[in-house]
Amino acid sequence: MKISVVTAVFNRTSTIAEAMKSVQAQCYGDVEHVIQDGGSTDGTLEEISRLANDTASLVSEKDSGIYDAINRGIGRASGDVIGLMHSDDFFASEDVLTKVVRGFSDPAVDGVYGDLQYVSASEPDKVVRHWRSGEYRPSMLQFGWMPPHPTLYLRREVFERHGLYDTSFRIAADYDAMLRYLAKGKIRLAYIPEVLVKMRLGGESNRSLGRILQKSREDLKALRNNGVGGVGTLAAKNLSKLGQFIVKDGNAK
Repeated sequence: MKISVVTAVFNRTSTIAEAMKSVQAQCYGDVEHVIQDGGSTDGTLEEISRLANDTASLVSEKDSGIYDAINRGIGRASGDVIGLMHSDDFFASEDVLTKVVRGFSDPAVDGVYGDLQYVSASEPDKVVRHWRSGEYRPSMLQFGWMPPHPTLYLRREVFERHGLYDTSFRIAADYDAMLRYLAKGKIRLAYIPEVLVKMRLGGESNRSLGRILQKSREDLKALRNNGVGGVGTLAAKNLSKLGQFIVKDGNAK
């Protein structure tokens, strides 16, 4: 089984090296790293060129935003299974993709996901938020549940049947896509009860009050578009995050 890891990047010279090294350090052998750059001008391309090995594939071109870049990367991917590695993120261990492949041993499984930790941007060893996702049941969607997007790996057929990311969303296309795959596509997921990915705090959706409000509007649109719920589901989704900030020894209390 070939795994494609897609990274969309734009002007991330301070973090792209760690993301690339994290992919290269994986024990699983059949991996390609598809890097889609939006035309970086800060030295990111030089960092990528310095670190690239024969598993990395780079295209640098203007795009209309992160979801357009991700879609282009997925379009270039040749793997049986496709997942994302954001340019600010890194794998929690060297055997993450081995565990992902193991999760696909059941041919009825369409996707695999795990847990996620948010870490300090300046101190990546400091865990700020621990997202234990738990086992998926379809009824959970109405209570705001979603798999942590950076940990989600899907068979290629999921994208082919149910589409890529809707670029009319600027912040919440990932939530919309996951609801489409789960609520409409009724795909089957397997859960790995371990932290798979660590994400630096400071993402686009939380940079300002305006961005937070825009994300809420887009989340509500995604819920309604996919027939999952409305304002109540959105409220439950946001409230469910509170417990993730209670961290002890790198885990939720």
